[in-house]
Amino acid sequence: MSVETHVLNRYAEGARNREAELCCPVDYDRELLTLLPREIIDKDYGCGDPSRYVRPGDTVLDLGSGSGKICYMAAQLVGANGRVIGVDMNDAMLDLARKYQAEMAEKLGGDRVRFAKGLIQDLALDVEGLDRYLREHPIHSHEDLLALKAWQTRQKKERPLIPDASVDLVISNCVLNLVDDGDKRQLFREIFRAVKPGGRIAISDIVCDEPVPDALKQDPKLWSGCISGALQEHEFLEEFAQAGFIAVKLDKWGNEPWQVVEGIEFRTVTVTAVKPEGETCIDYGHAVIYKGPFDKVYDEEGHVFCRGQRMAVCERTFRMLTEGPYREDFIGIAPAQIGEGKPWCAPAGTVRSPAETKGGASSGGNSESCCC
Repeated sequence: MSVETHVLNRYAEGARNREAELCCPVDYDRELLTLLPREIIDKDYGCGDPSRYVRPGDTVLDLGSGSGKICYMAAQLVGANGRVIGVDMNDAMLDLARKYQAEMAEKLGGDRVRFAKGLIQDLALDVEGLDRYLREHPIHSHEDLLALKAWQTRQKKERPLIPDASVDLVISNCVLNLVDDGDKRQLFREIFRAVKPGGRIAISDIVCDEPVPDALKQDPKLWSGCISGALQEHEFLEEFAQAGFIAVKLDKWGNEPWQVVEGIEFRTVTVTAVKPEGETCIDYGHAVIYKGPFDKVYDEEGHVFCRGQRMAVCERTFRMLTEGPYREDFIGIAPAQIGEGKPWCAPAGTVRSPAETKGGASSGGNSESCCC
């Protein structure tokens, strides 16, 4: 039996009967659980609470939505103007989540949750559509297989399950580690594709402190138990950065290991990150001051920020540092007068002249000095 089949079967059984071994202790918001049916709570398996990162009006995508618990929690937070999409490959889990959809829509005052059958490493593929195609076009020959591949390519292009740049927030609760190692790089790329520019992720998962040996990777029970497929701590973060995310951060860290197997510690974490907005760098004379405590810090785009100095930044970077995930660490200084900007980004380490930013001055000062 393949690892994927074992994962499918184990979680299908978990949809029928609660399996305590698949759960990590999590402190969920009890107020958000009040509306949920008991069965959804009992048959949910996870290691964190990414619903805490949901904002009003968000379009939220939950990868590996399982019983629907996090989706229905998020639906209370997005409000009437938001929506939630849960993606799972397991029919038994989808049936459980959809079983209470009408009841939850009535409680929420609107049907703002949708559950779709899909693979989280291939979010464009509509797997329910694939199931229908296979029932109508069984594979009996090489020509049939070629026709299937052509259908998949056409479907993903014309009617993707999750379109490009369509969600504000991607969340997941202990699911990425279940994906085969050979598909993990594609998984991170798919998450990046689905998020809008400026959108966010909040991923709760299991990581390990040492590489998982092949012998453990071949154990289907350990894989389906969220052990064997775990990435090392730094690898997990680096995969998000390699996919194109910025502000990648270990926002939650399990102080105590969830399990220790052959001396390897496996613990729960929640990672947050942001998709760059991709706008052109326009210089209007903005500056930021890095508060410290380090002498200087660098970002993913190569900027350097020296403690206490007015560093020259474009408007896009200014917004990211003063309104985004870095806002607690930077002071923003707008130019005294905003004139016509120019498509330019100051070289790393450029210090903005105080004459450009102090009250009443024009924005034509000298920004040639360097803090490096």
